This record gives sequence, structure tokens and C-alpha cells, in this order.
Amino acid sequence: MANNKAVPSTELSRSLSLTQATAINMIDMVGIGPFITIPFIVGAMHGPLSILAWLLGALLAYMDGMVWAELGAKWPEAGGSYVFLQKLFGKWGKFAAFLFIWQTVIQAPLVVASGAIGFSQYLTFLIPLGDLQKKIISGGLVILLVFALYRDIKSIGKVSVVMWVITGGTMLWLIIAGIPHFKSAQAFDWNLKGFDTSTLFFVALGQASLKSVYSYLGYYNVCHLGAEIKDPQKNIPRSIFISITGIALSYLAMQTVILGVLPWQKVAGSSFIVSDYFEHLYNHTAGQVATILVLCIAVTSLFSVILGYSRIPYAAAKDKAFFPAFARVHPKYKIPHVSLLSLGALAFIFSLLFKMKEVITAIVTVRILIQFVSQTVGLIAWHYQKKNEPRPYKMPLFPIPAIICIGIWIFILFSSDRVYILGALGIIASGAILYFVKEKMVNTTVV
Repeated sequence: MANNKAVPSTELSRSLSLTQATAINMIDMVGIGPFITIPFIVGAMHGPLSILAWLLGALLAYMDGMVWAELGAKWPEAGGSYVFLQKLFGKWGKFAAFLFIWQTVIQAPLVVASGAIGFSQYLTFLIPLGDLQKKIISGGLVILLVFALYRDIKSIGKVSVVMWVITGGTMLWLIIAGIPHFKSAQAFDWNLKGFDTSTLFFVALGQASLKSVYSYLGYYNVCHLGAEIKDPQKNIPRSIFISITGIALSYLAMQTVILGVLPWQKVAGSSFIVSDYFEHLYNHTAGQVATILVLCIAVTSLFSVILGYSRIPYAAAKDKAFFPAFARVHPKYKIPHVSLLSLGALAFIFSLLFKMKEVITAIVTVRILIQFVSQTVGLIAWHYQKKNEPRPYKMPLFPIPAIICIGIWIFILFSSDRVYILGALGIIASGAILYFVKEKMVNTTVV
């Protein structure tokens, strides 16, 4: 008798256009990030010199973006770095990919939690909230977003474009509104006052750049969705560079205009810089409207973040390197629903446990060695080992951008507090132990 039992689907649909892919990337990059980090960055750099941190972040995004563009165009599959590390490191690729998945299980929910926590923080400008109420809001937001993503990828792509219109419109309003009130002498008062030595200056630049990099992260989200992008060999690199260019120009303009309108001391001391900025320009009502728009941007970014990260455990499970259930695709919506729900559950828990400032530093520091540096080193080695390998997109001036990329990542890593560096090394060590224990168990079972 034939077995008519349905086999769970594990295939995704290539339905995202260049416009949709770019919108998903850009709303991932913006989010609550710059509206939370601008005061931190301005405070660390004692004023307008904070522009250097944004420029360094943009340079890193372009250099690292070339790495992602080359790898994403070559291997347009779901999972991003999970796929790339396996391809780049040969017999050690499985080990590197496992470390990445282990890191992702920890840091991806932290990324989602950071946006949800930032949302609840900005909401206090509109509604007084206690600590418990903030946690309820952040946790509830995660649940709402998972529910919103429980649909087919075509509808998600259309929604993402609408969300980007809201995000881009808000940033444009912020920039244009400040121009009539702009004081160039105040905005471009670049000096080293407050830094007794050049060492202190570079320490401050490293800490400020860590925060700016957090605001740029997301330019690679399209690589996580590689299996769902139309004409990926062309559209993945294009979406990466369009995203970085648009967001970098917006951040630089925002930072400059805000410092040309408000004294840097007030910016550095603000918990709701966008709300305070519009309140200063107009009135309290305008500040409230701006706050609502920032909250909308936070929601759109989290929408994109959860979408991209949910594809990573799916890719690993499909490759039999993670729990098989994560490879399941919803029969109707064609999305990796087990992975989506699991990520949402962890993000919900983390949003109740952690605070914003520590989470930002942890998110960046934890990822540097395994995801960014290792991936770039692997790309350089791959170029020399397989010179004749077809490359739909090839990094210009190779290997200079890759070397610059590694240098900036290491600079940012060692600008972090020791506890975060040790935490990152601890995650790598624990992941390595788990991997070899797992391999030993598998080999024992086979024997």
C-alpha cells in the first residue's frame, strides 16, 4: 500500500525583488539603534568629533559589505554565514559553522531583545512606565512581531517596502526640519578638548565606534535570505551597497543637524534625543509625534531582524547540523515556522532579563571573531587557494578592503570592556567543547 503521508516541506521561495530586499536591509539597519546610540557616541567623543565614529562605522560597513556581497552572490542560500563558513574553511568548515550557530542562538535573541527594550524606553516619553511595565511592553512586542511574520514571504516583502517609507520619511523630516535652525560653528566645533592624551582619544573613539557599528549592523541581512532573493548574483551585492550608502548618508546628516541645533552636552544627556530635538524645534506635541514615528521604526527593524535570523537555524537543520525540527517549512506560508517561533520565544525571555546599554556592547563584541573576522580571513584564503573559482561579484582592490575590515574589527573588539571580551571568548570555548562532545557522541553511535 502506498504511503500517502505528506512529507514536511523544506524549500523556500525566491520571491523578493531588489526593492524589497533593499527595504528589508535598510529597516534592519536603522531600527531603534541610532536614536538610542547618538547620545552615547556624542558623550564619548565630547561633541562634534563624534562624526568620526559614524565615519569609521560607515567605512567598516563598506569594507565588510564587500565581503558579504562576494560571498552572498557566490552562495545565495538561506543562512548567510552558516553557509559561507562551511564553504570557506573546508574540513574545518563544519566546526566554524557550528560555532556560528552556537553564537547566533545567544546573540540573535539579544539583538531582538535590544530593539524591544529600546522601544519600551522611548515609549516612556509618551506614557510614564515603571520597570515591570517596560518589560511587559518589550515582551509583548516580540510576541506581536512573531505573529506578524507568520505569513508568506511575498506579503512580507510588500509590507517591508511600506515600512521603509515610514522609516526613510522620518529620517528625512528630522534632517530637513533642523536646517533653518542649523548653527555651523556649533556643529563643526571639532577639537580635542576633554582628551588629555592621544590614548584617551583612541579609547573614546573605539567605544563610540562600537555604538555606531551597532547602528550600521544589518547591511548583510539579505544574505540570510539568500534562498528567497530573485536574481541573487546581482541583487544581493546591489542591495548591500544601496543600503549602506543610503543609511550612512542619513546617519551623517542626522548627527550633524542635531549637533547644529542642540548643544552637545544636551544631546549627550538625553534619553529620547529625537523626541527632545523636535520638542526644541516646535513644541511638545511635535516631540510626541516624532516619538510615535521612532516607535514605528523600531517595530519595522525588529520585523526585518527576526525575519533574517529565523533563516539561520533553518539552514543548519536542513543541513543536518542542528535539530531536525528547525528545517520544517510551513505548508501554506512557506516559511521556517519552527525556527521563527523558537527565536521569538528566546527573544521574549531575553527582553525581560536585560538592559539596553550592556546588550549593545555584548551584541557587537560577541560576533566579531567568529562571524566577521573569521569570515573575512576565510575569504582571503579562498581567493588565493581557488584563484580561478567563478565569482559573480569580486571585491575591488582585493585584498585591501578585507585587511582594512579586519583591522577595524580588532580595534573595536579591544575597545570593549574586558568582561565583554572574556564573554566572547567564553562563548567560543563553550561552543568548541559542545562541538567535540557532539562529534564524539555521533562517532560512538556509528561504531
